[in-house]
Amino acid sequence: MESHGSKADGTATGTQLRLFGPLTLLRDGAVVPLPPSRKVRLLIAYLSLSAHPLSRERLCELFWDVPNDPRSELRWCLSKLRGLLDEPGRLRVLTDQGRVALDLEGYEVDALRVLAAAETSMAAISSDDLQALLALFGGDFLDGIAAEGSPDLQHWLAGRRSEFRSLRTTIIAEIGRRSLPGTPEGLVAARDWLENAPHDVSAHQRFLMELLHRQMIEEGNRHIDAAARTFAAENVDFAPVRAAWAAMRGNAAPAFATVVEPGLHGPSPGPAQQAPTRRASVAVMPFTEGRRGQTGRGELGNALTHDIISQLARLRSLFVIARGSVFAIAQEELGLREIGARLAVDYVATGHLERHGDTLSVAVEVAEAATSHILWTDTLEAAAIARMPLLDDVCDGIVSSIAAEIENAERNRAMLKPADSLDAWECYHRGLWHMYNFTAEENARAADFFQQSIRLDPTFSRSWAGLSFTHWQSAFQRWEDRDAETRHALEAAGRSLLGDSQNPAAHWAMGRALWLSGDTDEATRALRESIHLSPNFALGHYAMAFVQSQSGDPEMAIAASDHSRLLSPCDPLLFGMLGSRALALVRLGRYEEASDWSLKAAARPNAHVHILAIAAHCLALAGRLEDARAHAARIRQQSPGYDVEHFLDTFRFDGDAQAAYRSAARMIGLAS
Repeated sequence: MESHGSKADGTATGTQLRLFGPLTLLRDGAVVPLPPSRKVRLLIAYLSLSAHPLSRERLCELFWDVPNDPRSELRWCLSKLRGLLDEPGRLRVLTDQGRVALDLEGYEVDALRVLAAAETSMAAISSDDLQALLALFGGDFLDGIAAEGSPDLQHWLAGRRSEFRSLRTTIIAEIGRRSLPGTPEGLVAARDWLENAPHDVSAHQRFLMELLHRQMIEEGNRHIDAAARTFAAENVDFAPVRAAWAAMRGNAAPAFATVVEPGLHGPSPGPAQQAPTRRASVAVMPFTEGRRGQTGRGELGNALTHDIISQLARLRSLFVIARGSVFAIAQEELGLREIGARLAVDYVATGHLERHGDTLSVAVEVAEAATSHILWTDTLEAAAIARMPLLDDVCDGIVSSIAAEIENAERNRAMLKPADSLDAWECYHRGLWHMYNFTAEENARAADFFQQSIRLDPTFSRSWAGLSFTHWQSAFQRWEDRDAETRHALEAAGRSLLGDSQNPAAHWAMGRALWLSGDTDEATRALRESIHLSPNFALGHYAMAFVQSQSGDPEMAIAASDHSRLLSPCDPLLFGMLGSRALALVRLGRYEEASDWSLKAAARPNAHVHILAIAAHCLALAGRLEDARAHAARIRQQSPGYDVEHFLDTFRFDGDAQAAYRSAARMIGLAS
C-alpha cells in the first residue's frame, strides 16, 4: 500500500489507520473517536495484520481467557468495529461462514507498509523511501495498550512490538550505513543508529568513524571506555569494537569482518584483520511456526529465537550474530550456504514450532554453513499449557545443545590438524579433547595444548580455565603433589578471570580451585557467579552439585545435578553429575536411590577410580554387597593400594557421612 503522509493536519485525504503510537483512525485528516474498550482496539490491530480470515473460535480463544460468553462478547466487539469501519455501500468488517476479516483496501496502514517493505531486501529500498518508512514510527506498536486474554494474545502483542522495534532499528541501521561519514547527516545517522542499537558492534564502528573523520581521537577513546562498561554489564563481547577502533586509528581496514555484515547491505569492506583469538560463529535464524496448515514467523518463534541468541551470547564460548542481523535477512529466504556467506559465520541454527492440541514441539537443526552438513537435529516436546515456563525449559535445552554440538565439532576439527599448525582457538579445543579422557598421560597432553594456546594469546580466558582444570585434576587424582597443583589451579583460574571477568568458565575454574584449597564458602560464591553470568552453563551447575553434595545442602545438590544433566545430557563430565547426585542421596539416608545413581555414574566409559569408589560404598550402604564387592575388585585392579582413607581424603565430607562410608568400607574390604 502506498502512503503519502500521515499528518493529522486536516489536509490529508482518505482513511489512515495508525498502529504505531496510540492507535488512531483518521478520515480525511480528522481523528475518528474510538471506543474506550481495549479489546476493540486490539481486535482492530490483530485483524489488520492477519494475512487470512480467522475463525470466531480462534478469536474467542485469543481474546477471552475464561469468559462467561465469549461469542456474545465477540459479537459486541465486531458491532463496534462495523460502526467504525463500514462505509455506505461497502462492508469493511467481513463475517462469512464463521470467519472474520477486515477489508482494508484503500486504507493507509503504517504497520502494513513497514511489513511490506520488510518482505523485500532493505538494500533495494531507496534512501528517500527509507526515510519515509522511518517517519511512520510515531511510537511503539499499540502504545499504551496491554493485552488482556490468553497467553497467545500476550505473546502476539509482545512479539509484534519486538518485531517492529527490530524493523525500525534495521531501517535506522541501513540509513546509517548509507550516510556519508564526515557530513552533518552522517553524524546524525550514526548517533541515531547507536542510540537504537547500543550493543551493535557495527553501530559503534560507524559512530567511531565519524569521530575519526573529525579527528576527535580523545572523544573516541572516552567512547571506547564508556561503551566497554555497558557491554560488560550486558555480558556482550566488546573486543570487536576495541579492535575496530585500533584498526581505524592505524589506517587499516576495520577488523572483524564478521560483525560488519559484509554484503548484507552493500559492498563488502576491505580485508579484515583477524582478532587475537577467533571463536566459532553461529547465526540463529528466526524460528518459524506451523499453525492450521500455514508456516511462517510468529510471536512465539520470535520470542524463543531472541532468548536463544541472548543466552548463547552469555556463554561467551561462541561468536553469536546479533538479533537485528538475522531477523533482517530472514525475509530473503536464503539457503544455509548463502546465510553463512552473508553473515560470515561457521554454523547456522534453524528451528520450527508445531502445536498439536496441548503439546508444542520444537524441531531444531545446527548445520555447517559452508557445506550445509547437519551436525545435530532434535525435537523437543512439552505441554503447551503453561507457556512461559515451557519457553524457559525449551530454550535451555536448545542453547546447551547448540553450544555443545558446535564445541564438539570444533574439537573434532582441531584433532585432524597437525599440532604445529593450530591457532589459539584450535589448541584450546585440542586440549579439551585430551582432558576429557581423564588419565594422567592425557591430562598432561591437555595441559601442553592449553599452554600452547596461551602462548599464542595470553589473554584467552578459556585456555587459562582449561589449564586450571588440568591442575585441579592432577591434585584431585593425586597424579602430582596436591598442594603444588592446587596453587597452580588457583593461579591459572586467576589469570582466566583477568582475561575475561564476565566468562562463566573463569568463575567455574576459580570455584573448583577454591574448593580444592578448602575454602568452600568462597568456592560456592564463585560458582554462583558462574551460574549468574550464564544460567545455561552446565558445568557451573555440576560444580555446584559437587560442592553441595559433600558438606552443603544435599537437596540443592540434587537439583543442581538434575539441571546440569538437563542442560548437557551427553557431557564428558556426566559421570561426575551422576556421582554428585549419589553422594547427596547418601547424606539424606536414601541409600537404595544412591546406589542406582552411582551405578549409572560408574557405567560411564571415562569414569575414574573415585567414581567406582562412590558406587562401591553406595552399594554397600544399600545392602547390595555382592555388587559392592565386584566394584571393590575393579578398584583394586585399577589402583591396587586404594582404600577408604584415599576416598575420604579426596572429598570433603562431614562427620556423619565419613562414619557411614567407613562402615560401608569395612563390609567390602576397603577399610585400612
